[in-house]
This record gives sequence, C-alpha cells and structure tokens, in this order.
Amino acid sequence: MKSFFSIILVAVALALPQAGSAQDAAPIQVLPVEKTPFHVIAFVNEYVRMLNAEIPAGRVAPYHKHSTDSVFVIVESAKVRAQEMGGEAVERENPTPSGTISYLGYSKKPGIHQVTNVDSTPFHVVGFEIMYPEAGRFAQSSREEVSAYKLVLDNERVRAWRLVLDPGHSAPPITQKAPGVRIVVKGGTLVESEVGYPNHEMVLKSGDFIWQEQDVTRTLRNVGTAQIELVEFELR
Repeated sequence: MKSFFSIILVAVALALPQAGSAQDAAPIQVLPVEKTPFHVIAFVNEYVRMLNAEIPAGRVAPYHKHSTDSVFVIVESAKVRAQEMGGEAVERENPTPSGTISYLGYSKKPGIHQVTNVDSTPFHVVGFEIMYPEAGRFAQSSREEVSAYKLVLDNERVRAWRLVLDPGHSAPPITQKAPGVRIVVKGGTLVESEVGYPNHEMVLKSGDFIWQEQDVTRTLRNVGTAQIELVEFELR
C-alpha cells in the first residue's frame, strides 16, 4: 500500500512540471512590530513605547518580531489563534479574560509569531515596550498598605497593581516613586486629586492609557455610575 501511494505522488509531480519545489517557495516575511497590521505605536518617550493592537474579527496580524521586554493588558477579549515561527498554531478553547496581564522578557529571548482573530468580536491589547536595557533604574514602590491596590505583577523590570473602584468609591492616597503607565480596562468618570492642583476629572474608555511621572502623590475617586478597573505600572 505504501508503494502504491508513492507511485501516485511521483505521478502527480511529473504531471505538474511547472510547480516549484519547496526550496523555491517564497520566504515568510517577518515584520517589525511597529509595521505590523493592526499594531499602532501610540506614544514614545525615553522609557517606554506604547503599543495599541486591535485585531478585527476574522483578520490576522502576520508574522512580526518582538525583541524588547514588553508588558501587555487584554482590554477586549476574543478567541485567537497564535502561531510561533516554525511551530504549530495554538487556539485556546476559551478567550483569555479581559484584564489579563502578561510580561514577556523578549530582550533575552526574542519572539516571532502571528495572531489570528477567529472570533466575531475585536481582540484589543494595550501594552508597552521598556526602552532602556538595565534593570534597577528606579526606586521600588510599595502600595501594599493601601488595600484598594492589588499587586498583580512584580519582577526585575516592572511592578503592577490592579485597582477596581465601584461608583462613589475612592482609593486612599499613594505616592508613585517611579515613572509608569496607567491602562484602563473598564472606563468611567474618574477624579484624580493631587496636592497643589485642582481636581482633575476624566472620562475614561477601555484601552485608554496615561503616562505617569514619578514622585507624585494622588487620590482617585469614581464619580460615575460604572465600575472602573485600572492597571497601574511602575518601572524598575
């Protein structure tokens, strides 16, 4: 039986002399992340490069390379199929929940992959690349004494806290010792109070982000009608 199938394959090959060999196949193009479809560089400074990636339903972000330590937050979940270069495609049975945080140490092990949205809703991720190579650049902050902030990520490059505020609720003051980023998972109307400045009222949407300077003490209050969820990062 094996010989029979071998003969069939040879016959097909001879009948199609115009077909190129596997060695003649066009190489797969690998794009830099900033040139990849559906990936938008939204903000850059000396510390971070913000990446806003929103893949529409049924579309694919083709192979692209990450080589900088990166943090990502899923702000709109969808079922996706991911495939590393040279590997098998992996599709999760259930979408990864919104608010999920990932840290990837791409500076030590770069990654090349493509992502396909196989769902009927957009897949939206907001994150940032850490643009300086050395760890331990900034003082370590702690918010554990403020119960509203829940530590969700802590490594040599970045710390992160999740803050969930119901309508009418406030988070006690904290002092941010290192620069960082706030990413909005669930939006609403937020008032930020900082000593020496008038109250700053903001209408936030899922996927919004805010660059935050170091050595700032602030209090947050939800003055809207919807629950607000934030993830706040401080660099290290």
